[in-house]
Amino acid sequence: MTDDGVTASGSHEPEYDETAIRFLEALWGEGYLSPGGPQEVRRVVEGLDFSGKHVLDIGCGSGGITLFLLREYEPASITGFDVEQPVVDAASRRAEREGLQDRASFVRGDPGPLPFEDASFDIVFSKDAMIHIADKEAIFAEVFRVLKPGGIFAASDWLTSHDGEPSPDMKAYLAAEGLSFGMASPQRYEAAMRSSGFTDVHTVNRNPWYREVARGELERLAGPERDRISGIVGADYVDKNIRTWTAMQKVLDTGEHCPTHLRAVKPAT
Repeated sequence: MTDDGVTASGSHEPEYDETAIRFLEALWGEGYLSPGGPQEVRRVVEGLDFSGKHVLDIGCGSGGITLFLLREYEPASITGFDVEQPVVDAASRRAEREGLQDRASFVRGDPGPLPFEDASFDIVFSKDAMIHIADKEAIFAEVFRVLKPGGIFAASDWLTSHDGEPSPDMKAYLAAEGLSFGMASPQRYEAAMRSSGFTDVHTVNRNPWYREVARGELERLAGPERDRISGIVGADYVDKNIRTWTAMQKVLDTGEHCPTHLRAVKPAT
């Protein structure tokens, strides 16, 4: 349940297939495969100037956030990157429907080095996608590489409060998700950014916000919106996700699951 998976190769069964896309958009809004809607995206990029900038969205999912950034902040161009073909196809269709295909492009690539030249982008953005990348050091080195000097990295992601052995409740949650989650602590994220060369590194724990939002999402799934969403994806799929949200709520309430905002700068020289 993230903006998208960024680990599974296009040759593998996608984690975010058409059913997953329909379910998450039914819960979080059209084009959104992660929580919070436009308001949370605005918080992630607060204070940034997009004017005339070239932007990369890592883990673009079905493109709703990518195109929101384009409409709201008017960069010169934005490129959405993902490793799963179904979401890239959905994003491309959405850009065409909205008449934004001239300034928005969507690229599928295999896991590993990003398929972009050095110093290609002024801003690199990501919304709850890097959780799927276990090697935090490698991905931040790639983000640093593709940013121009003076460029900015702004993201949110799903972190865990500590590295090492997860708690039994966290293990149960990860099993319920059944996705390629490579969770790590804020300390590891910060160290990975600094070791890549970033400065002005900081993180903001968003657990207090999301643990209450998720509680409301679970209430909606189990109550007033159960029939509507079941009509979109089937009752069994909704029931599976009720179990997932129930397991997730436990680790949100303990603070072990801590969605976090990330910000860092590539030095100008």
